[in-house]
Amino acid sequence: MKRLSALLGGLIAAALVSASLVTPTVPAAATPAAPSAPVLSPTPYQGWNTYFGLGGDFTEDTVKSVADTIVSRGLAKAGYDIVWLDGGWQADQSRSPEGDLVANPAKFPSGLKSLVDYIHGKGLKAGIYTDAGPFIPGKCGLGSGGGYYQHDADQFAALGFDAVKVDFLCGIAADLDPKTAFTEFAKALRNNASKRPMIFNLCNPVTSPDWGDYPESQQSINSWTYAPDIAQSWRTYTDVGFVFDIKYKDVMRNYDANARHPEVVRPGAFNDPDYLAPELGMSDEEFRSQMTLWAVAAAPLVIGSDVRKLSNTSIATLTDPDVLAINQDKAVVQAVRVGAAGTTETWVKRLADGGRAVVLLNRGDSAKTLTTTTKAVGLKGARFTLKNAWTNKVTESAGTISAAVPAHGTALFRVEPARGLPGVPHVTAGIPTVTKVGNATQPADAAAVVAGGDELRVEVAVRNDGILPVLKPAATLAGGTGWTIKSLTKAPVLLAPGKQLTFAFTAKLPAGAAPGNAALTARTSYEAIGYGKQNQTTVSPVVVAPAPPSGTVQLSHHDWITATSGWMTPTVDHSVGGGSPISLVGQTYATGIGVASPSLVRYYVGQQCSRFTATVGIDDAVRNVDTAGGTSTFQVVGDGKVLYDSGTVGRDDPKQIDVDLTGVRVLDLVVGDAGDGGYNDRADWAAPTATC
Repeated sequence: MKRLSALLGGLIAAALVSASLVTPTVPAAATPAAPSAPVLSPTPYQGWNTYFGLGGDFTEDTVKSVADTIVSRGLAKAGYDIVWLDGGWQADQSRSPEGDLVANPAKFPSGLKSLVDYIHGKGLKAGIYTDAGPFIPGKCGLGSGGGYYQHDADQFAALGFDAVKVDFLCGIAADLDPKTAFTEFAKALRNNASKRPMIFNLCNPVTSPDWGDYPESQQSINSWTYAPDIAQSWRTYTDVGFVFDIKYKDVMRNYDANARHPEVVRPGAFNDPDYLAPELGMSDEEFRSQMTLWAVAAAPLVIGSDVRKLSNTSIATLTDPDVLAINQDKAVVQAVRVGAAGTTETWVKRLADGGRAVVLLNRGDSAKTLTTTTKAVGLKGARFTLKNAWTNKVTESAGTISAAVPAHGTALFRVEPARGLPGVPHVTAGIPTVTKVGNATQPADAAAVVAGGDELRVEVAVRNDGILPVLKPAATLAGGTGWTIKSLTKAPVLLAPGKQLTFAFTAKLPAGAAPGNAALTARTSYEAIGYGKQNQTTVSPVVVAPAPPSGTVQLSHHDWITATSGWMTPTVDHSVGGGSPISLVGQTYATGIGVASPSLVRYYVGQQCSRFTATVGIDDAVRNVDTAGGTSTFQVVGDGKVLYDSGTVGRDDPKQIDVDLTGVRVLDLVVGDAGDGGYNDRADWAAPTATC
């Protein structure tokens, strides 16, 4: 132990000398050009909007109740101070003979002024909604076009509104030029008769092919070219989802579109990827990812859910002070990706104090340990403090930033140069990973599927990225009820800086393991010199599959493991979305699965089936709409191997498929968008039959 003590003393001394000799430097902040739009909110504004969580079904009492909740649950204190009415507030006849916009008298019997006064009385701000185009019945709910821009701006200001969202549904229906229309509306808002400052949220959601075939000049992807000079924020893509239905894949789609032009963001002017969506279709982990990404994007934080119904977990995510501080950083820099796009990515945001907010993003379907370096994110030096914004844990690294990141998850660190005595070494304890099921190697990018009687090999990787070793590293593993765990690894005395070790285990499921969700839980411990024993707990969700099919089975009537649809949810024996029977070129099928692209439906067949047959195609329901889109690809995948690929399938060419399933454990039915987006892609697996 004397030699070990001498070694540790030398490492500490070297670290302190290094700290005294190296002075980290950071790039100087660029000075943005002065915007022509007024700076009404220097950092991204925050609030709540009616649209995704309430749809059009809200009243003055509903809005008052939400305002009360925003205050009582701490959201207002955390900065969410705008209560925003979206479409649905207007009367059926939306404009009076005198030209004023009219609120629905049944929903707002006290009038909008009374409601605004109530909101202001709670210490909050009020937002309102209109459209840049003229009101066109059947196309949009209300519009300010047709000569009403100044009139409506004056009316909103007189009512006391603090923010205006201006949509483009009427605008696109009237074939307006968005730059011209929004610029005129911006001028009207700025010149309102009451001289009232009002935030202008420019909301052009039109994209191709999601909406059809539109020139780029009419789409949201073009707003960045003019909106920073006229608005406080501008939508950068289509809606992040549907009312009550927001999916992780669409959140990521909107984030990627929003990331295209970080150079135009500055104090008072923000790219807007749309609303935050806790508990509207995403898991808690997926929503934490959305919150992380919106924070580093310097995006407005507007809650789309009904806050009165949110769990304490969601409220805690929305109000985390370290995450909000990154979003509200006064430098107002939008994060950019470091390195290539892919299943795993690194994003970095420069902060006003010269530090960095660093995101390790895992888009994949299995947990990963992700790494980057301080050099890669623009920092120089020999020692760095890493503060995990979600856990508040502060550690020290020699220059590597690492984290165990769940599927669809993120890690968010605030990184800056370290000074003084060495801190707790940055040690990453990996999430338990199933590497084998029986003798079969588990695909690296797929969620593990296990069944009663299976024996698993599970690994937990532990790495030390600090400047000092850690002592007595150890790990234990626990599984579901009745699981038998055996350790295969002898722990070493220490884990040196820059090194990694892997703890391996076997986990045996009882033959009668109940189907459903289970978990593998790893508990990792080690001693940090000067800081005592440290502990980390990491958890990996595991799906215990239902029994495989037996006999000749319609798979639409068998329990799937998971099922996704590009929009809405997969439907059994009906076309997705419409409730109509499955129908392909005039033939109706009694059984099947209706989905929208992209989609994955996963079954456990447990090496018990020999054959899969089905007819695949685009449902006849799309014959009632326009001719755009309506093309998909269909794949049958067994244990990660493509067994059948349809190529592009259109509305008029369904295909019969017959696939050998011999030896297959996990069967995936996959639908893609054929490269032209998901517009009108109502895809069917008609009469999907397994012979087992």
